[in-house]
Amino acid sequence: MHVTRHALLISLLLLATAGLIAGALFGHAMVGLSAGLLIWGVQQIRSFNRLSDWLHREDGSEPPEAGGAWGDLFDELARLQKRSRAREQHLRGIISRFQQSSAALSDAIVIIDSHHNLEWWNRSADRLLGLKATSDRGKPLMNLLRDPRFVRYFRKGHYQEPLELPSPVNSDLQLQYQITKFGEGDRLLVARDITRLLRLEQTRQDFVANASHELRTPLTVIRGYLETFLDQELPRPLQRGLGQMQQQARRMESLVTDLLLLSRLEASQHISDEHPILIHSLIRQIHEDGEALATGRGHHFVLELDSEYDLLGQENELRSAFSNLVFNAVRYTPDNGTITLRWQVDSQGGHFSVSDDGIGIEPMHLPRLTERFYRIDESRSSASGGTGLGLAIVKHVLMRHGAHLSIDSTPGEGSTFTCHFTPDMVVPVRETDAG
Repeated sequence: MHVTRHALLISLLLLATAGLIAGALFGHAMVGLSAGLLIWGVQQIRSFNRLSDWLHREDGSEPPEAGGAWGDLFDELARLQKRSRAREQHLRGIISRFQQSSAALSDAIVIIDSHHNLEWWNRSADRLLGLKATSDRGKPLMNLLRDPRFVRYFRKGHYQEPLELPSPVNSDLQLQYQITKFGEGDRLLVARDITRLLRLEQTRQDFVANASHELRTPLTVIRGYLETFLDQELPRPLQRGLGQMQQQARRMESLVTDLLLLSRLEASQHISDEHPILIHSLIRQIHEDGEALATGRGHHFVLELDSEYDLLGQENELRSAFSNLVFNAVRYTPDNGTITLRWQVDSQGGHFSVSDDGIGIEPMHLPRLTERFYRIDESRSSASGGTGLGLAIVKHVLMRHGAHLSIDSTPGEGSTFTCHFTPDMVVPVRETDAG
């Protein structure tokens, strides 16, 4: 461009000089200079008009022929146009491949602009969400997906956890919605059909529940006969064998009970209603049960309870969850250890924790502790009489109450298991007493 400006300046000087000389020969130097400048101006206007016409055609035609500076400018613009066209074709190819690949996905993918309007979606979104390319493009998302639960999920702006809802066009399909923010306020919505997974999970839950129910009756019969036999005078070897059978039958009964409870908890994600709970009384009862379990082991219990606040929820479920944490602490804390039960409330909500000064847990085990039947030490867990379902029950109870479990443990120093409840589940003691 610097060369072009230099060439234009030279052409201007040449025409002005030629006009000035020609005018001087006829005794009118200024007239000749003006004529030279006029001719130069007309040439520039013509060249500019030709450039403007070519740019407005946008048909990919070759630039007009021109000499001098304008010829150089046309050639440079033609090269820029070719490079731009090549980049555009490359980007179009990328977009086309993206659209082809996303169209092949079974998941619905929807791009939503910063104004919450539909910008683009794949074919699966037509099938799962009922979007129509002919009429819905550019429309507000909330006009098409009107379920109040989805509207609340979309507007809250925190999408760490997915949302599960029936499809708006087919209630037999269960969808999992996940939203991701990108760009300047844009969002990517992914809706996945999880109907088959939920049916498989329901089948598993039904099998566990039915099998547990069927096991209850024979176990009750076996235990009844064992207790009858053990009440008789029997040879020592036979009595020892029957005693071990009774111990294992009790353990199986505990396992069946926990499986039935877990199946019931998994049947719904939220508690049906909530009631005020005298949390201090509940914790003291669990403390007494823990002391009874620890009889003869010299455990020292410490209670630290915030006396001003209670909790809302289902008392039986929370009793089961809290008891599991306390009983685990008793089972896995060495003799003469200290176990601390705390109930405290702060701006983040209510927190019930169970701490011990036992052997602690290695960090690699912490993420899997709430899995069903996960055991750190198989022999130690079996000897303690645990079923391997306690922490899974705790996790599901807390999920149903909108709470969560955190685990802090240091090998050789002890562990702390804390149940965190949201502020709306905490109430002053006087409200609970009034209820």
